[in-house]
Amino acid sequence: MKKFSTQILALAVSLAATLGAVAMAQPTPPLEIAKDAPDSYIVVKGDTLWDISGRFLQKPWRWPEIWQLNRDAIKDPHWIYPGDVVWLDRSGASPRLRLGRKVGGGSSADAAGGAGLPVERLGPRVRAQPLEREAIPTISSTDIEAFLNRPLIVDEEGLKTHPRIVGTQEGRVNLSRGELAYVRGIGDSTVTDWHIYRSAKPLLDPDTRKPIAWEAMFVGSAKLERSGDPATLRITANNEEIGVGDRLMPAERAMPINYAPRAPDGQVNGRIVSVYRGVTQVGRNNVVALNVGKSAGLEVGNVLAIQQRGRVVSDREAGRSEQVRLPDESVGHLLVFRVFDKIAYGLVMDASQPIAVGDAVSNP
Repeated sequence: MKKFSTQILALAVSLAATLGAVAMAQPTPPLEIAKDAPDSYIVVKGDTLWDISGRFLQKPWRWPEIWQLNRDAIKDPHWIYPGDVVWLDRSGASPRLRLGRKVGGGSSADAAGGAGLPVERLGPRVRAQPLEREAIPTISSTDIEAFLNRPLIVDEEGLKTHPRIVGTQEGRVNLSRGELAYVRGIGDSTVTDWHIYRSAKPLLDPDTRKPIAWEAMFVGSAKLERSGDPATLRITANNEEIGVGDRLMPAERAMPINYAPRAPDGQVNGRIVSVYRGVTQVGRNNVVALNVGKSAGLEVGNVLAIQQRGRVVSDREAGRSEQVRLPDESVGHLLVFRVFDKIAYGLVMDASQPIAVGDAVSNP
């Protein structure tokens, strides 16, 4: 009898139940095992589910399928820890990954149920540490944590009605951590933690060059020390210069970072409209903004392929130097982690070439 982690067994369900509705409309292609996939892998601190699955799959974003996990259940913590052993089981009709922990000697047949897998005896083990602090995440939290509740998409009026900084400690031009800011417009003194934003800038559609949303950039955090008009706040963190005119919003609670990577349910086609801090090109682990969102059927956890826009070249042999656009080329994938109506933010998970504003995104 196989002995595996009870947490994973509690999550495991039929693959047909996970993707059944989509499969009826469009057959799911078979899983492709990576050419150099190992028979097993020991999880270490710093791993993510995406990285582990990338060792076994050519398309790591399809890891819920090879784990045979339910799409809804996987939104809960995964409870996979450093020291656990991931095994590639090829004995069934479709390959799958299984999880266990070494607890001593034993034959391969005992542990694998006679399947001939190169494994050792596995079994449950009591853990005393807080689960949510030690379990490995879907993707690296440090790459997107700052974006889970910022930057902020606002309406055309931006932040004009929100509290604003009207003065600084000792008249300084810029404020940093530990310094005081004087703010007007705070009506609720029970709110003590605030986020500070720079005035909103338009995000332009790459084709029409018209604004499709307004993005307010997060510049820091502050804590209320004395209510009044103006109120006194102390800067607790800053990643940009903070000064007079910057606006405040109550600090939002950080959102969870466990995702079930999957293709969109419908066809999605969009473009990259912005990259963080205005750089022109980005790569793996960078955040980009897309010109598609909820209204296009995009959801948190969706994976999109990135296509580098083909260059326009002159065909001089055509007689009058005809302009020809070369085909788009696939250069990577991104995972959507925050979605608004017409805008979404995604983390670039892999990139074979530099990625730039204007590159296309679509179903993987």
